[in-house]
Amino acid sequence: MVTEDDVRSVCLALPGTSERLSWNRPAWFARTLFARMWDDTVLTVKTTERDALLAAQPGAFLIHPHHEQYESLVLVRLGRIGHDELTELVEESYRIAGARARTE
Repeated sequence: MVTEDDVRSVCLALPGTSERLSWNRPAWFARTLFARMWDDTVLTVKTTERDALLAAQPGAFLIHPHHEQYESLVLVRLGRIGHDELTELVEESYRIAGARARTE
């Protein structure tokens, strides 16, 4: 099971990333916000694959009514994904948020 500490490690491994609170929850920023804990077991990230993720893994991915107007945001149930998928999601969100990709 992926935890908030795993999210923190993956996020802080990306260049130029800092952690601070957003809406009283841990959040990670590079140029802008790219990941935020929604609650203790759910992470918010940006993706270009939201509809596909929701269709393929509805137990792992969801949206809150607040996110419906933001096509790139998706909520991720940490207990339903593995570390590799977490890493892919965070790195994609980081790129979408305008930070330099890790491999650059």
